[in-house]
Amino acid sequence: MNASAFAVTSLYAAVLGLLAALLTVRVIVNRVKTGVQAGDGGNAELAQAIRAHANLAEQGPFAIILIGLAEAGGLPVPALHALGLVLLAGRFANAWGLSRSLGPTKPRQLGAGLTLLVVVAASIAILVRSFAR
Repeated sequence: MNASAFAVTSLYAAVLGLLAALLTVRVIVNRVKTGVQAGDGGNAELAQAIRAHANLAEQGPFAIILIGLAEAGGLPVPALHALGLVLLAGRFANAWGLSRSLGPTKPRQLGAGLTLLVVVAASIAILVRSFAR
């Protein structure tokens, strides 16, 4: 594989990695502040930090894998960047919304919807390119 393999996917994976690190630090800071080492101890702020981190861990990898598979399948670079940018917007919105409230918020709902859009669009692109060969 050459040095440019998965160059677009790598870019968005790296930004998601930094977001994951930030959300991890938020959990650690809240654990130190509350003294709660496992679970959330009934602390709403810690619960929000945990959920924001967990939601990224649940949704981000699958979407970035699909973008990588679309890149490997030859999806044009502008389409890959569109998927990556929408994914980043969705994940940042979701993290922000979850950090504000455990209940429904507009950013959380927008983030979930944008991430789902990326998963569906990348999946369809992969299927179309697979059957076109």
